[in-house]
Amino acid sequence: MATQKVNLALIINNPSNDAEFLLTKQNPPPKFNDPEYDSYQDSGLWDLPSAQLSILESPLDNTSQVQIEAEDNSLLQFLNGFDLHSALDKVLGQVGFNKAIKEKWKLSKVVEEPEFGPGIPVKTVYITGDFKSHDGKLEDLCKWMSTKSCVDLLLEVKLNNDRVGPLVVVGLLDDSMQFEKLHIPPTLRCQEYPPGVKLVPMRSRTAKPFHTTNLVVFVPDTITGNDVFVLDGDNYFASGDALIVDPGCNSTMHKELEQIVTALPRKLLVFVTHHHHDHVDGLSIVQRCNPDAILLAHENTFRRIKKDDWSQGYLPIQGCEEISVGGQRLRLISAPGHTDGHVALLHVSSNALIVGDHCVGYVIGYKLARNHRSQTHMHTYLCLQS
Repeated sequence: MATQKVNLALIINNPSNDAEFLLTKQNPPPKFNDPEYDSYQDSGLWDLPSAQLSILESPLDNTSQVQIEAEDNSLLQFLNGFDLHSALDKVLGQVGFNKAIKEKWKLSKVVEEPEFGPGIPVKTVYITGDFKSHDGKLEDLCKWMSTKSCVDLLLEVKLNNDRVGPLVVVGLLDDSMQFEKLHIPPTLRCQEYPPGVKLVPMRSRTAKPFHTTNLVVFVPDTITGNDVFVLDGDNYFASGDALIVDPGCNSTMHKELEQIVTALPRKLLVFVTHHHHDHVDGLSIVQRCNPDAILLAHENTFRRIKKDDWSQGYLPIQGCEEISVGGQRLRLISAPGHTDGHVALLHVSSNALIVGDHCVGYVIGYKLARNHRSQTHMHTYLCLQS
């Protein structure tokens, strides 16, 4: 347990409105002492109040200090190794509430994040409570928000509007929103953020210390009843019912990749950000499972892909086109530097930017934002691939 990182996230329900819960405004990204870069204003990011759980020097029964209910007693035993009392006080201090030793809390769930980085994945403990002893006043950087409001902010990110963070999505919205279950093998952990965009870390030939590359699976109609952004696919450079990005897994993951692709619609677009092995190694599996799939890649990328990996259904791109997937608009953005054919992908409605590799500080991230400043400023979600 000594090397394990565990965070506590509180779902504090509004005692006067059951549909609302408390969010806190997150700290903005740091400045870089570059006048042009620092001039960009990031819109507000709101998420569940949270803090890291510290490990106790000697195991104690935290339930004697904090009243917590749980359907699974093994989860309570897991928490006994952490200083839950101090973490609760710290989180409640962020929102201006008094200490909550006597308040009753319910352990909602414990979620382990996907294997995104070289370190041990972080676990997040979600605890729910109706905090009835506050005086109705909140800190300036706190506010009550409903599930519907959060969903609306996620589905359409507008200029200078607030955004919703991943703790809300994983802790609350994944359970309340009506998703059509996209088939992901049970051996894989994935994250869906924003809705419809799944990040699935897959073992790959990536550079150390990393050992996975994100397969991005985009199926917009996984949210039932969402027909707000339906577009005419004939007016776009390419259109499909689903999209996958960078299927670069190694041979040990080919079975899982095959299961994912087989479950997707036949009208499938395949996009690769660049030609490196850890982003294209699984192309042959995709083509075998769906011979009708269309590959989108820069010509400098495609000429480096072996014919055994992809031999049909190819559209060359420059990084200025727009495509339609499931009736939603995505924009291709040229981003040479990591390779001479590197292209990023922007999901326009949610401003989710899939960058591939090496979106480092203001080197590439700044240039990408500058190139489409009028559309997104800096309020984008950066989905790093490895």
